[in-house]
Amino acid sequence: MSDKLDELNAKNPIGGDAKGGKGTKKRKRDEESLVQTNNISKIANKVRRNAEWVKLKRSKKKDKRQRQDARKEERLKLGADAPPKMVPRTIDSMREYDETTVGGKTGDEVDEEVEHDVNNDEFSSYFEKSYQPKVLITSGDNPHSRTIAFIKELSRIIPNAEPMWRRNSSIKKMIKDGIKNEYTDIVIINEDNRCPNGLVLTHLPDGPTAHFKLSNVKITKDLHKDYHKITSHRPEVILNNFTTRLGQGTARMLACLFHYDPQFEGKRVVTFHNQRDYIFFRHHNYNIKSSEKVKLRELGPRFTLKLRSMQKGTFDSKEGDYEWIISDKRHDMETSRKKFYL
Repeated sequence: MSDKLDELNAKNPIGGDAKGGKGTKKRKRDEESLVQTNNISKIANKVRRNAEWVKLKRSKKKDKRQRQDARKEERLKLGADAPPKMVPRTIDSMREYDETTVGGKTGDEVDEEVEHDVNNDEFSSYFEKSYQPKVLITSGDNPHSRTIAFIKELSRIIPNAEPMWRRNSSIKKMIKDGIKNEYTDIVIINEDNRCPNGLVLTHLPDGPTAHFKLSNVKITKDLHKDYHKITSHRPEVILNNFTTRLGQGTARMLACLFHYDPQFEGKRVVTFHNQRDYIFFRHHNYNIKSSEKVKLRELGPRFTLKLRSMQKGTFDSKEGDYEWIISDKRHDMETSRKKFYL
């Protein structure tokens, strides 16, 4: 690299002759002064500039690691008297308080209205264990092979779920047929450019209906897994970080897809983790090594959901009564980047 730099400097001297001399020396001094002041972006030579960026990045990483090691040694020496760990300031940690947060600011407040809604909503019969979920999973007309594979894997994960071809049926007709055949939920996977991009979930027979944006879909093949190895045991369900009333309703709706009585011998767990209104889905198999160690093995698939609307009753795009809806443009609804709705 140094030979290449000398060749470039010889071809483009500053204030000197073609052989280098004073111009080359002056240019090197200028570059060194720019490096010392961390003003690397003004170095004219691209190769030299990139090399200095790499050096600066490595030095910052090294300094950061040294600070971490020093804090770790200090905590070990001081023990209980050690200073508290530094907490990074993230958008999630600086979240603005929402009036609809269940439990209030402390998380322990009792709200009679919330308790009444929980005991009398559309999912109360499920949590009373009065029926077993029966789920119908379908897609749009002529789905791509990737969407078909995704539906197969969902039907493998969700107990008592049946995949079915759409056959040019409207959603309203599917809902009527689903009620006749005693289905409790209908999941519809939409796609765009041969990739799943939307999920409509309708709870039968009285709703509600949720529309999610579907992204970052990774089927088991992408994760180098085999979906045939997913056992038929009923999984455990973890619903994490749904704090508002809208988030609680969304979490209860997702829970209704799975059987309320998991089979622990299967050691399968399904996680819906909400962070900044994005719901991350993961599917794992766990193996308890000791009282302190648990080994996790991802089974797949994985995907991310973003709630677009929550509608009362079953699906009705024209005359439906929406409890909550977000417009196409994110910033039309946002008043702050630190405000979240789930």
